[in-house]
Amino acid sequence: MTKEELHILLQEGEGFKTEFKERLNRSFAAEMVAFANASGGKIILGIRDDGSVKGIGTGNIIRSRIQQTANNCDPSVTIGIEVIDNIIVVYINEAENKPYSCSDGFFLRIGPNSQKLTRDQIISFIKSEGKIRFEELTNDKFHYPDDYNADKLAGFLSLSGVRAKAKDWEFLKNLGLTSGNTLNNAGILFFARAPVQFHEQATITCVAYDGKERVLVRNRKEYHEDLISNIDHAFQFVLQELKVQYKMAGKTQREEVYELPPDAIREAIVNAVSHRDYFEKGAHTVISVFNDRIEISNPGGLVPGLDKTDFGKRSLRRNPVISSLLYRAGFVENLGTGINKIKYLFKAYGLDDPVFEFDTFFTVIFKRKTHDAINDAINDAINDAINDAINDAINDAIKNRLKEELTFIVSREGTTLASIMDAFKIKRATAQRDMKLLKEGNLIIFSGARRTGKYIITNHLNKLIQGND
Repeated sequence: MTKEELHILLQEGEGFKTEFKERLNRSFAAEMVAFANASGGKIILGIRDDGSVKGIGTGNIIRSRIQQTANNCDPSVTIGIEVIDNIIVVYINEAENKPYSCSDGFFLRIGPNSQKLTRDQIISFIKSEGKIRFEELTNDKFHYPDDYNADKLAGFLSLSGVRAKAKDWEFLKNLGLTSGNTLNNAGILFFARAPVQFHEQATITCVAYDGKERVLVRNRKEYHEDLISNIDHAFQFVLQELKVQYKMAGKTQREEVYELPPDAIREAIVNAVSHRDYFEKGAHTVISVFNDRIEISNPGGLVPGLDKTDFGKRSLRRNPVISSLLYRAGFVENLGTGINKIKYLFKAYGLDDPVFEFDTFFTVIFKRKTHDAINDAINDAINDAINDAINDAINDAIKNRLKEELTFIVSREGTTLASIMDAFKIKRATAQRDMKLLKEGNLIIFSGARRTGKYIITNHLNKLIQGND
């Protein structure tokens, strides 16, 4: 490894095939067997977790300790040692006689972390180890560099915060995305010009239905770009289908409040993409939006080695390279915490728990309030707000008009005085008196310049509509 290649590795940070360690300690053996049980990798000694160089002794004594640690694993792990200035790079190949263990147990590399295996996971690991990994295979139809898109790698490196300058191939190799002189399937899914030409099953299909059944299709999109673009497009599709309310964050500032937590939706889409079974060519990842729910489904069910009792408690990766790349790009905050994060976000929103179903598919269901229920709740809140805020001396006809005007403002997320005059066929003086009453009742405020500004609802009314007061 050259110094330039090392600099790139330090910029890219820890990942599925790279581990930084400041010193040689007891956990070194666990990291070693974790790589041997997975796809191999590199342990770089003398590097802090943040990628900064601390340095370490490089003499014969420490190298002998490294080799001794490898020999004490069961079975012994074959390693390579390279010294670069004041750091040591230890290379571990994917081992043939899996599973490997050390004195602390059995470990497996999952994303940028090494996870200790339970007894049941060890048994499942042994049973499934003969299975070929999709993401590490190659596709004969793909030709590097003709079918490769350098702009996609540049975008990925930007998301990952990598600024080192090097040839693309060096980055791809360090990320574990090469095989011989071409890209493996994981590399194709992220960085091919047209991934769908090689793996059509990576498509995300998004469908919005009118009603609660798969009958009347209102909107349908299929996204078949790279995995990062697919996630972004699918996320925006769902957001556009959600109902949005506005919460006042200040006198003139508004905060968008979606009916469902956007971060939970994004997490579920990322989970579907990273965990789906890419060997299954007969099905897409599908997002279905109904009036009363959203379903996000991917082929593959639970990852082998997990059962229903493990769900949300333990983490295994069907596609560790894909998961690691999404983690590097900031699409996952902490590998293995996605399900619990989704549950937490729904609880914080005061919503029903999501429903998780697993058979040959893995499906998460987010329950929504129906549009009729939402509209009824808004109308009731506005009616109560008018009755509480407006003087009893005002006659019912004016109150009814105020209610209609307020509903008009809510439905349009704000409006001008001229629009109110036009919609209700009233004179300017009448409209101004009505708006004054609504402002005195703490139901609306005027936001913006005098001639171009709009009347928008207050934080107080927004809370009433959401049922928070």
